[in-house]
Amino acid sequence: MLLSTELKLSSAPLVLLALAHTARGHGHVDYSQYVNPFIGGEGPMEGLAYGGGDIFVGGAVPFGVVKMGIDTYELNYTISTINGGWTPKGLVTGISMMHEHGTGGGPKYGVVAQMPLTTVDAPVNILDNTTYWQERVGDDAASVGYYKTKFESGITVELSGSRHAGIVQYSFPKGEKHVLVDVSHYLPSTEDPTSGQSFLDGEIHVDGPQYTGYTTTRGGFGLGAPFTVFFCGEFESEPEQSRTFRGRNTDPNPGYHSFSGEPIGQATFSPDGVLSEKAGPLQDRIGALFSWGTNAPTQVKSRIGISMISAEKACKFKDDEIPSWDLNKTVSAAVDEWNANVFSRVQVPTDETANRTNLVLLYSSLYMMHLMPSDRTGENPLWESDEPSWDDFYAIWDTFRCTVSLWHLIQPEAYEGQIRSLIDIWRYEGYMPDARSGNCNGITQGGSDADNVLADAYVKGLRGGINWTAGYLAMLKDAEVTPPNTFVLNDPKASVKEGRGALDDWKKLGYVSADSTRCISRSVEYSLNDYALSVVAAGEAPQDVQKYLNRAAGWQRTWNPDIESVGFRGFLTPKKKNGTWDDQDYNPAICGFCEFSAISYEATPWEYSFNIPHDMKRVIQLMGGTDEFERRLDYIFRPNTSQADLGPNGAGVNTIMNIGNEPDFATPYHYNYINKQFKSVNQSRALSNQYFDDTIRGVPGNSDSGALNSWLIWQMLGLYPIVTQPVYLLESPWFTDINITLNENATLRITSDGEAKCLGQSGFYVQSVKINGKEWDKNWFNHEDVMVHGGTIEFSVGEEPVVWETGDPPPSPGHVEI
Repeated sequence: MLLSTELKLSSAPLVLLALAHTARGHGHVDYSQYVNPFIGGEGPMEGLAYGGGDIFVGGAVPFGVVKMGIDTYELNYTISTINGGWTPKGLVTGISMMHEHGTGGGPKYGVVAQMPLTTVDAPVNILDNTTYWQERVGDDAASVGYYKTKFESGITVELSGSRHAGIVQYSFPKGEKHVLVDVSHYLPSTEDPTSGQSFLDGEIHVDGPQYTGYTTTRGGFGLGAPFTVFFCGEFESEPEQSRTFRGRNTDPNPGYHSFSGEPIGQATFSPDGVLSEKAGPLQDRIGALFSWGTNAPTQVKSRIGISMISAEKACKFKDDEIPSWDLNKTVSAAVDEWNANVFSRVQVPTDETANRTNLVLLYSSLYMMHLMPSDRTGENPLWESDEPSWDDFYAIWDTFRCTVSLWHLIQPEAYEGQIRSLIDIWRYEGYMPDARSGNCNGITQGGSDADNVLADAYVKGLRGGINWTAGYLAMLKDAEVTPPNTFVLNDPKASVKEGRGALDDWKKLGYVSADSTRCISRSVEYSLNDYALSVVAAGEAPQDVQKYLNRAAGWQRTWNPDIESVGFRGFLTPKKKNGTWDDQDYNPAICGFCEFSAISYEATPWEYSFNIPHDMKRVIQLMGGTDEFERRLDYIFRPNTSQADLGPNGAGVNTIMNIGNEPDFATPYHYNYINKQFKSVNQSRALSNQYFDDTIRGVPGNSDSGALNSWLIWQMLGLYPIVTQPVYLLESPWFTDINITLNENATLRITSDGEAKCLGQSGFYVQSVKINGKEWDKNWFNHEDVMVHGGTIEFSVGEEPVVWETGDPPPSPGHVEI
């Protein structure tokens, strides 16, 4: 199958009409035309998603519960990557309502599905999707709010989504027309059965053109508890025949019932007149088959609503959010919402002077960083609360570094709601999540990183409806109470569900010992977590500030000045509980696959040695001073220096520096700390131009809920935020004029006097900067300078690098020497 790597509007006139209508209706620029939803869809191996962005492609609105799209299966299961449902050449097994975007680990969701079929005769077995899955032919087409594909059977599928509902339009060839609703459908784990999903329960009732019910599934990323999704589906034309069915569940179902070790059987249809089925105590598979005869119209349309509360709410969402059977209207509404609430908040010139590739990168990145988390306010099935309810924080470990700082500026209402929801989860479940999906906390990859999110918001003055007394208590729970061991296979030594699993070490020893997994990365992350507590304590519990500042220096206890690697001395090193180094045959440039059982997670100790944003002053001292720090920083960008094998997280990367993994996000900008900002600009520009583009390859690894995309946005804005601090580093913008809507009612204007067409690629070295009209001698600024009431930042740029900054380097507010 050929796959478009551009917006296939020529094959989707419906979308052209929708976009034209939207542009006329608003009288403003339609920024959605610059979004390519396929960016990141493929890894370094052509036709495979492995090593790519793990992206979702389909119908969605910003932070929507519904992400409607196809589910696929890749036959090479050893490197299969189906987390977002869509893959470049995977076989289609269904069209479902819920997906994640850009995530690694075990697949989640792919529930509440339909599958159009041209026959149900043998060899088709409606309980076995390998007998009816479909190759795609021609080019897939996608744009904001719209997706289209064609099956080898001749069926064309077009769809769109709203916040809690979706609409799909099937164009059948002449002949039979069937739509299968498999209540037990979900995205399977193709490699790691411990993180697979399982169907537990469900029910379906058919009434004329409408069907209702629920599906309950467990597992997936986070090893999550069972979650239930209620559904309400409807067809525009009543089927000529509707039948419900059931069959034994032969899928592996650890801890629950299934027909173990047996082949997949045939479905048993209910007797005539019986149009309801329930899974029952053996977790039987159930569903319904809807059929239209050969003389019926070739087009079949369906609208589906979902709810976490009831089928009645699902029906209401369907009717309220998608009142029309005109697919074009749902597409148009989605485009309107994206333009109004996301794209228009970062405006750049789109006239003939613009570089279209840069426009596509900017607005596609804005799109992808707004697909998750999911705003489920009013849809919390677990407890009653007046607080907002959000889910699919998947994972905060990825997004705390620079994604949340951008939401703070351009999505203040949503961001406040997210923070209030995190605190509410602590109220009712005991801990804030580091990751959460399916209404359940897990998995924690490193520290308790919701602490960093709260601190970043607090230090920048976000108050609103947030109860900060409760927020600080939630952070204290992370800092002081060790969560119960979850005894899971990827780390049987501690909790991976929530909190800090190695907290006992941290409190007793002041570092995470080599007896614990991820001892290097968790020592680094717990340090930042405790610095985050000191930030909020400054306003909420001043007596605690010094305690947590001191604990935030714990990373220094794992710094071994005698470890040498490729001519550099001094690295983070595993340390035993008795205080001796666990350094036999130790190489800080490797960490196995850098997973849960390793000494560090998704980055080597070489990389984590730079990961101390609250005390870069001490990092520079321990690395031997300014010159040695600069030499070491230069080295990690040199080709063929990597000694690690990070699997899909490092696919195509041969430097120690790996911008595809979040621990390295801030590292290219560390030259600012030695007042050589031109090197930060040069290295970050080089990474951006090498690893990000507007094609299907697009990003250098998992998009990670849009974390990689938000890194690129900051790069294009010419700024970079320092998490947990009210500090932004000055870099160099990719556009000559950027207008950012701050806090709903203020504007930050960023300008550059460079050449618009090539500013992202050349002529970008900063010569001087003005902030609010005044000459600026520092390569950083504070949040209140321009991010509260707005302001201006003017860059003068040129072809030659210069050291233009003469003021103090960026601060190290957590500076403590051990």
